[in-house]
Parts: sequence; structure tokens; C-alpha cells
Amino acid sequence: MTLEELAALHEEVFAPWVKALRIRPVEIGPAGARFLMPAGADLVRRGGEGGGVICGQALAAAGDTASVMALVATLERFRPCTTTDLSVRFLRPLGEGEVEIAVSILSNGRRMAATQAEFRAAGGGKLAATVSCGFAWLDA
Repeated sequence: MTLEELAALHEEVFAPWVKALRIRPVEIGPAGARFLMPAGADLVRRGGEGGGVICGQALAAAGDTASVMALVATLERFRPCTTTDLSVRFLRPLGEGEVEIAVSILSNGRRMAATQAEFRAAGGGKLAATVSCGFAWLDA
């Protein structure tokens, strides 16, 4: 599967609010994939203590979405699934700017799959968050 095919599938399969995250694939490998997400004012929490950082809900959704896309790239096709588990660990805040999401496929079996997504500021920032996902294949 090419990066263009994966990006087209993202536009075809996901809900409009998920597409609004503007996640784009930049690298596909046999055990995962890497993505970039532009984090502008629409994803950043404003006001109050700790304002100016990407909201946790956006990171959780991006981790889930990038994980599904990494699985699709590895399988070279879309396979219907549902998220069975999602765990987020926030290590440090991410401000506005491009975010790198690196997804590793931990397991991809007949009935279930598991992934780990790592978030950093693009350009080699420190690890800012991780999202662990479990998926059940609906066609199993």
C-alpha cells in the first residue's frame, strides 16, 4: 500500500470529525507506520491554567486513528474493527505545531490486534504521550 492510497482510505472511511485531525501518513513499514498531525488552534486548549497545549481528547483520537491506519497499511486493505481498549499516558504537554505519531503494531492476530502510538513534537522532540490500543476484528 502506498502513502497516497492510505491517505485516500483515511478520507473514505473515517468520520468527518476524525478527518478534521488531518493526520497524514509519512512512512509505512512492516511493523508499523509514522504520521504527522498539524496541531493548530482548533486542537489547542485555551485559557485558564495550562492553556496553549493540545487537548488530551485530540491525542486519544489521533492515537486510535493512526493505529487503525497502521494496521490497514500492514494488511494492505481495510479490515472492519472496533476499539476494545484504549489507554493514554500523558508525559509532557505538546503545544501548537506539527506532531509526529509513530505507531508500532504489537500483535495482529486472527481475532484481535494491539498497537502502541508514541507522540512527539515533530523534529525529534521528547516523548510527550503514548496511546495503547486493542482492536477486535469484526470479520473474524
